[in-house]
Amino acid sequence: MTTRTLDETVLAQIAADTTGGDTTAGRRRPLMFVDATIHTLDPVIGDFAAADLLLGRDVIVAVGPGLHTAAEDDGAIVVDCTGLTIVPAVVDGVAVAGLRTGPADRVGTLTPGNPATFAVIAGAGVGDSAVEMVIWRPEQAAAIVVDGEIALFNGRRLTPGTVDETTPPGSDDGGPRVVDSPYLGMWVDETGFIHQELTADGRYDETRGGRPHAYQGSFWIHGDRIVYRDDLGFWAYGRFVDDVLHHAGYVFHRR
Repeated sequence: MTTRTLDETVLAQIAADTTGGDTTAGRRRPLMFVDATIHTLDPVIGDFAAADLLLGRDVIVAVGPGLHTAAEDDGAIVVDCTGLTIVPAVVDGVAVAGLRTGPADRVGTLTPGNPATFAVIAGAGVGDSAVEMVIWRPEQAAAIVVDGEIALFNGRRLTPGTVDETTPPGSDDGGPRVVDSPYLGMWVDETGFIHQELTADGRYDETRGGRPHAYQGSFWIHGDRIVYRDDLGFWAYGRFVDDVLHHAGYVFHRR
């Protein structure tokens, strides 16, 4: 088993591990982050002082100590995270408070079966401050993984499958954009509290509890995934499933 630190070399190895260079085909080998402090934010699983996180393409397969002993058998790419902390990058405040108990409800937790979306932060054993930092200053993370792909590394945004892209998936050179997507329009969460409008200029505008412009920013749609960057500086992620938008623990339908 060869273990590499989280650096440009391992980024290149991960990018090369695709079928014929086609990133849509997904990785051939599992990806494992080992020897990290892991805050799962799952009240059942808890936190680990030194543990491993195993990914199978875009989902979490397993989390806990000792997983790396089987890495050679699985042919995994192993990333040494000694001295680093891993926390969810999509945070559901209800889950943090420990109020969700069903596995299907654990949005924003590092739970097997959940999307492999998390942040790797410098320092071991950091706590709630790390989660807050991911929300408001994601560029300070050592890396952010979105659906199993390293999307940000040392403040540099990456396109899945490459190591030199500086813009989010689907973005351009920063000039005016025209978005052609079937997902444009108004989306309303099931409680009616949040109204989120996606417009053709690549901008979103959220009304919360009747308060207009509560959050505004840019978005990029890549397949069934949407990536948000709020004007305040934080990032968020969502996914469209059967014309339903799942985002940050909320379920949105078209209006």
